[in-house]
Amino acid sequence: MDLTKFFKAKSIAIIGVSKNPNKIGHVVFRNLLDGHYPGKIYIVNPNADRVLNYRSYKSVLDIKEPVELAVCCVPAELSLQALEHCGKKGIKDVVMITAGFREIGNFKLEEKLVKILDKYKIKIIGPNCLGTLDAHTKLDTLFLPRYRMKRPKPGSISFACQSGAIASTILDLATTEGYGFAKVISYGNALNVDESDILEYLGNDEETKVICLYLEGIKHGKKFIEVAKKVTKKKPVIAIKGGITEAGSKATLSHTGSLAGNAAIYSGMFKQVGIIHAASLEEMFNAARILEKAVQPKGNRVQIITNGGGYGIITTDAIVNNNLVLANMDEKNKKALRKVFPPIVVVSNPMDLVGDATTERYRLAIDAALNDNNVDILIVLVLMQTPLITPDIIDIISEFDELRKKPIICVATGGEFTMTLRKSLEENGVPCFTFPESAVRAVKQLVEYYVDGKK
Repeated sequence: MDLTKFFKAKSIAIIGVSKNPNKIGHVVFRNLLDGHYPGKIYIVNPNADRVLNYRSYKSVLDIKEPVELAVCCVPAELSLQALEHCGKKGIKDVVMITAGFREIGNFKLEEKLVKILDKYKIKIIGPNCLGTLDAHTKLDTLFLPRYRMKRPKPGSISFACQSGAIASTILDLATTEGYGFAKVISYGNALNVDESDILEYLGNDEETKVICLYLEGIKHGKKFIEVAKKVTKKKPVIAIKGGITEAGSKATLSHTGSLAGNAAIYSGMFKQVGIIHAASLEEMFNAARILEKAVQPKGNRVQIITNGGGYGIITTDAIVNNNLVLANMDEKNKKALRKVFPPIVVVSNPMDLVGDATTERYRLAIDAALNDNNVDILIVLVLMQTPLITPDIIDIISEFDELRKKPIICVATGGEFTMTLRKSLEENGVPCFTFPESAVRAVKQLVEYYVDGKK
């Protein structure tokens, strides 16, 4: 299924643009304007002549020029006529934000909608969805105002999410933390464009490097399995399944009209097709961060470098608990380090550079681990609060990471000063974490995809 127009359309008609700035259609219209969408925008409202100095059409049929994508924002009872007009106009792709169908038990209205879609061969994302976003083309049909929900910078993570609420809040938070996105798709009831179609499209999308999925149900199981097997061979797919408890399953049915299914079955299926199964939204995006930025590891041997003994111990426990291996550096390299380090430095694993560690001490330690054949991955923990650590630590870690020899993952916990330096590292492409446990769990998922999965 070709979904290109949902992200690359050069002309958009928004059906249901009120003069009221709080109405959904007006918000979508304003978002496209404020986001500097470069294509042509047409607005439809039979009761207005102009909105924000744009001509308002009575119907899409009155628009003389071709329209590649329509966004339907009218109430459910008016949506059938709007879709009928789209079909007659020749619009084959529609984002339908409108709710009020299967999810509230209105099956008859949805059946009528399906007949119109089949009649005119219209592809629809929705109904009952938040909309779509392409950060590269600035095509933004999300119905939340830009001043309330930040839009991300262009990146290579794509997020397909059945829930509009989860899509909006996670996107807002992830954007604030500096994530870059390629595409965001809230697909709601998945009427004739489902999660399998979206996954297949993202699998072939050159701008997407990592795919994140939030699923409440899967419409066509066999189709999804076949698509997922192909896509996971090309790029990482991380999924979280909503509705894994009995109560959550009931909530899923009333939310998007999806049948949730057994949690164990989903877990087994994810493993079978090569999907990384995340236990939480936080874990999903931690995995996305490391899979997007880190170089592919050759093995699972991890070297810890730290200037805080307690943090080294916690990280060691996490490595063991996640079935990773503590690296054992070559004795020649350890001997060379002992010659240049003070006697109080523990040259082992974890390598404890102690509280008076300097930036230069980190440089020597990272250089040695990076060039040691017994080390596959580096976890570098930096207590930025210690007085001899200078901001130059950012340049040193970033320059080593740019060599693309081995994955370097940084952990830095702290307040404003630490957060500023951590953000600089992220901007330079180094995956950073606040806590060691989160970092190690993400490393495990990196290893599972590239080493255990032999991608």
